[in-house]
Amino acid sequence: MPACEDRAVIDLDPRLDDLRCRLARDADLASLVRLRDDAARRLLALGVTGQWQPGELGEDHFRRIMETGEVWLAEAGGRAVGAWELWWEDEDAWGPQAVPAGYVHRLMVDRASVPPGTGRRLLRAAERRVAGAGRTLVRLDCLAGNEPLTAYYLGAGYRVVGRKEGKPQPGGTPKSFTLLEKALAG
Repeated sequence: MPACEDRAVIDLDPRLDDLRCRLARDADLASLVRLRDDAARRLLALGVTGQWQPGELGEDHFRRIMETGEVWLAEAGGRAVGAWELWWEDEDAWGPQAVPAGYVHRLMVDRASVPPGTGRRLLRAAERRVAGAGRTLVRLDCLAGNEPLTAYYLGAGYRVVGRKEGKPQPGGTPKSFTLLEKALAG
């Protein structure tokens, strides 16, 4: 895993007032769980029942990812309003890869606190972090059959490159996922 950037803060679009991203710390664990659970409840309200469940991941999950990868927190007005995980490998979904990539997981925003398009801005921040680490690909996955989410990532410049059946899940039974990737400008 490459070291974190010298500057562990990513400035987003300045038109977003004070929205900033930084590496999460132990003090942020409760906020990360809240963001994840709120996103899970929103998915359920939209009828997406197979993706995330409230209470499925706790502080221990995010602490483990902070030890093996990166967890980024987006803040506005002194409040956590979004987050994502960045992994430097994901063999459970992608197997061994010849071209190193960054793997974005659990992109989430507090939709009640941020304007539309904030998730896309966070995704671009993750892509900049991956490029800053010298990697030329960003990869992610989403629940197979979640067409709105797949369309969201296609609209952000990703392309479908495969499907993973039975990927182990930190909070439950294995699920099938659509694999997507995006080449970064070098």
